[in-house]
Amino acid sequence: MRIVLVGPPGAGKGTQATVVAGRLSIPAISTGDIFRANVTAGTTLGVEAKKYMDQGLLVPDEVTIGLIRDRLTEPDAAAGFLLDGFPRTVPQAEELETMLAGIEVKLDRVVELKVDNDEVVRRISGRRLCRNDNTHIFHVESKPPAEPGVCDVCGGELYQRDDDRAETVRKRLREYEEKTAPIVGFYAERGLLASVEAMGTPDEVTERILTALEAH
Repeated sequence: MRIVLVGPPGAGKGTQATVVAGRLSIPAISTGDIFRANVTAGTTLGVEAKKYMDQGLLVPDEVTIGLIRDRLTEPDAAAGFLLDGFPRTVPQAEELETMLAGIEVKLDRVVELKVDNDEVVRRISGRRLCRNDNTHIFHVESKPPAEPGVCDVCGGELYQRDDDRAETVRKRLREYEEKTAPIVGFYAERGLLASVEAMGTPDEVTERILTALEAH
């Protein structure tokens, strides 16, 4: 299957993309992962992308589209893929249509994860990462460390990323409503959209997504 996963920041797209793609035996393709890898490596692209990411803004289309075009031509995406983080605007959705037409394939389904803004702010602004290892992730409410500010795994200092601060999250939500939400209507007009409630446990949301895909 060829799937696009869409929803506001904090809806759980990254978690669901990995799990659902694994269940369907297709690659999960995340622009966020690509950008972060480049930021960490300090590449030219990473430096440019970071300027936008730190402000909660979208990375320019020409950068994003080039990365996706290259990725979709790799062998593991030939039988299907799950896109997480792209497209984020109607022009990107139109470009994706053109890209896929060029390799004679079409999207099968677009899954929208729905969650209210207050929950998004709560989820993201409460997140804390370990300075020693960013894979050690905690949450001040749902997954607090045993000792405030200290990683349970390695004892490192926990910190809040700049783009996880409440004011930045709200700015990201405004960006989403203005630039990304319109693609929901774009795909609804094409009969590809399935809306899924993203509240509840990750397992519950996964099952809702798979049910929506099976119904299609």
